[in-house]
Amino acid sequence: MFILIPVDANDIEEAKLTKLSDVKFWIQLQIEEGRVVNSIISSDKDSFENLSEAVVVIDDNEYVWPFIELSMMVLVAHTQRYIDDIVEAYIFKELHDLAY
Repeated sequence: MFILIPVDANDIEEAKLTKLSDVKFWIQLQIEEGRVVNSIISSDKDSFENLSEAVVVIDDNEYVWPFIELSMMVLVAHTQRYIDDIVEAYIFKELHDLAY
């Protein structure tokens, strides 16, 4: 599964989830069998070689229609901000699925 995360910095250890309107970088994580096997950072969400299957947003009020139109699952991280916390919440199915 490829997951797209909008963040505020280009260092995966320090980057925090941010609002879509404030995004500076995008992290694409490849998660297989409960672990991250690859991570890529880019300033352009459309520059990744593989299509993302899900996007993580910071709250329910984000403008997510462009992602829905691409048939991406929208996951909401209400309390998780750092990448490690988001990955853990994804693995344990603690991210809220924003269904439209």
